[in-house]
Amino acid sequence: MSQPTNSANTPLIVPELVRLDAPAGADKQAVINYLADVVAAAGRADTNEGLAADALAREATAPTGIPGGIAIPHCRSPHVLAPSLGFARLTEPVDFGAADGQGADLVFMIAAPAGADDFHLQLLAKLARGLMKSEFTDALRAAATPEDVARLVTEQVQPELLDGGAAASAGAPAAGESGAAADTGRVIVGVSSCPTGIAHTFMAAEALEQAGKERGVTVRIEGQGSGKIDWLDAELIQAADAVIFAHDLPVKGLERFAGKPVIDVGVKAAVNDAGSLVDQALAAIDDPGAKRVTAAAGGESESEEEHVHWARRLQRSVMTGVSYMIPFVAAGGLLTALGFLFGGYDITNNAANIVTDSSLWNLPDLANPDLAAPNALGGSPLMAYIGAVFFMLGSTAMNFLVPALAGYTAFGLAGRPGIAPGFAMGALSVAIGAGFIGGLIGGLLAGYMAAWLAGLDVPRWLRSLMPVVIIPLCTTLVVGSLMYMVLGNPLAALMNWLSNSLTSMAGSGSAVLLGVILGLMMCFDLGGPVNKAAYLFATAGLSAATAASYEIMAAVMAAGMVPPLALALATTVRPGLFTDVERDNGRAAWLLGASFISEGAIPFAAADPLRIIPPSMLGGAVTGALSMALHVGSRAPHGGIFVFFAIDNLLGFFISIIAGTVVTAIGVLILKQARARKLVAEAAAA
Repeated sequence: MSQPTNSANTPLIVPELVRLDAPAGADKQAVINYLADVVAAAGRADTNEGLAADALAREATAPTGIPGGIAIPHCRSPHVLAPSLGFARLTEPVDFGAADGQGADLVFMIAAPAGADDFHLQLLAKLARGLMKSEFTDALRAAATPEDVARLVTEQVQPELLDGGAAASAGAPAAGESGAAADTGRVIVGVSSCPTGIAHTFMAAEALEQAGKERGVTVRIEGQGSGKIDWLDAELIQAADAVIFAHDLPVKGLERFAGKPVIDVGVKAAVNDAGSLVDQALAAIDDPGAKRVTAAAGGESESEEEHVHWARRLQRSVMTGVSYMIPFVAAGGLLTALGFLFGGYDITNNAANIVTDSSLWNLPDLANPDLAAPNALGGSPLMAYIGAVFFMLGSTAMNFLVPALAGYTAFGLAGRPGIAPGFAMGALSVAIGAGFIGGLIGGLLAGYMAAWLAGLDVPRWLRSLMPVVIIPLCTTLVVGSLMYMVLGNPLAALMNWLSNSLTSMAGSGSAVLLGVILGLMMCFDLGGPVNKAAYLFATAGLSAATAASYEIMAAVMAAGMVPPLALALATTVRPGLFTDVERDNGRAAWLLGASFISEGAIPFAAADPLRIIPPSMLGGAVTGALSMALHVGSRAPHGGIFVFFAIDNLLGFFISIIAGTVVTAIGVLILKQARARKLVAEAAAA
């Protein structure tokens, strides 16, 4: 079979990619697997299992059903050889989570290569817009042959490939042509975006523009998708009466819309009920109290997110802080571990002196007490110098841990105006001894205050000063004073108590209980908020450089390795209990687990959470308890087995991981086997 090319002349859809009146399955997972088989059979993907896994992973983030009996599962995947559209018209509708509760009988799988270029992404955008036209979907339901469907879709996305070129689709009504109202002179602009940037982005844009035509309003929406952005004309934005943001990602270039009345919603709200949003925007034009766009510096976030629940917004901001902090932890922790490897574990005593007084051309005199590194690798002055340099680099990076956590937590709440006061609160927290707890609280306070200030309706002449002067100044002054005068001592006392408690737990029975709790947290949501909370607790303690902090880090890392390793083992021992896709994921999970990437177990948990998560938590608890009981320590915050040189009691580390892996694998296999027997019994009874 020849491999398709990425040429602009390659059609996105051919009859071989179409199935009419197909019994594809009873649920969306079966339908996605079916369409992945269709795409692979047509030579457009190198493996059906890999494509299906990527599409299902995308589906797990948000439903792809839309009102009107349509579903558009989609993904960008390295398994796709050329941008393709697989299509199935189902005999029985299948629930894809559409807002109207209607099952989908028209299902498109949009399969884009991982490196799809702008041209092909524009074609996929045309399809997404076409699905919002009733005449297009009606024609698909009435099509008699796969050739008819291929021609209908090609007319929508690549009319130049048909006989007669673009004229081939001239007979079809233009989008929004039917039912258009007289022009009122009102202009609404906006932005749409979704996480993948392929389908919902452009469907929302099309729906809003059609709703505008039906009301006699000019609506122009900028789709901020995965490919090149067709930016709205600056003069059009200037002339606009209102703005609609239908987005799941931060709006790029937000400052362009500053001062305009705004309706701010998620992207699916526009797909599901665009007319209501246009009506709300029209009402906002005449409402002097309507919410208006307040641009943060750089224009990447909205001053308020009223459609997001406060608890969700709080969680998201903390996760933002953690995600930006992790690179500092990874770089600093691994460099510190390398410093210990080359310079010896007592390099901490003289590292600063060695770096200051030595160089590659003037290596340290290890006989000098101020430059001694008695446990340097091979007793070499060169190794001592390299170890000291690595240790100092790592220590410097680790010093940014709390400021980064605080700064980017504030950024998650207030956008760029929150970064400066957030970093200041993090540094202040370190200075007063409040540690990562103080940094987290300071970052949240700074973020909320900066967001409140950004939302104030200030005179136009003052707006340009708000993000660069007024907000950082006032937020740092108020929150910093609060931290110094009110919160500082209590938070420092809390951190001292926590540090002393951890030190006293080392070598006691309580350490085992702590290991159980950390193991359960690491395996509860496999990379989610609970997992990240345990990881943050461990990494933040590394800067204390105590035996207890190293043991906690080892317990967290070992427990986080268990779920992917256990599922890799389970798929190897009993492959018949798993699907082809799961077996492929199982082979990849060996490396992911060994590297301490807990997310390698997510595809399994998403497909069958009740049979994956409880055994994972049990295995994680066993590993955490054993790791603490055996006094395993880790000076590295990440890396799994590949940072073996930074592990104290390496044998205990492997024993803990193997024990938890076996426990989890046995639990998963028992539950899977019980389910298989139940299905067989039900089939026999039927």
